[in-house]
Amino acid sequence: MKKVIVLFLHVILILASGCGEPVKVRRSPETSLTGANHPVQESWTVKIVMTESGIRRGVIEAPHGAEYLVEGRSEHHLDGGIRAVFLDINGNPTTTITALKAVLYANKDIEALGNVIISSGSTVIRTEFIKRSGKDNMIRSNRLVTITRPGETIRGEGFESDQTLKKYRIFRGSAEAFTK
Repeated sequence: MKKVIVLFLHVILILASGCGEPVKVRRSPETSLTGANHPVQESWTVKIVMTESGIRRGVIEAPHGAEYLVEGRSEHHLDGGIRAVFLDINGNPTTTITALKAVLYANKDIEALGNVIISSGSTVIRTEFIKRSGKDNMIRSNRLVTITRPGETIRGEGFESDQTLKKYRIFRGSAEAFTK
């Protein structure tokens, strides 16, 4: 019986120690560590769905992403190997871009860096840097580029193309063609 009373008193003591007046003074969050070189937020296993007028137009995936505020605008930095798949109006994949890193800007521009491979159908473009404009959906680069299609290889320094790689221009180019 003595043990039950002691246990009961301990339970009352524990419950009473947690009671008290709520804290009325609220501290503001600590922001001294947030700066130009520190992300506002960070995520792992990132999947970003791009839409246009409510229609799904692309999916970008990466193992890691961090959001930064640069001059009051949001930038999403993705790394660890990114994969972007762009879709047509019916939701079918048209173009795939893989790269080591990417930056997504608030105006829907996308920059991909490091071992960039763009493929659409039988066309494959390899370079080290591209920028996809959110305004006109054009893909551009000012770096060395190799475009391969069945039976031909084109190399140059710089190119621009529509997102589906159907129409492209290559700058300062050279080509190899295989004839039968």
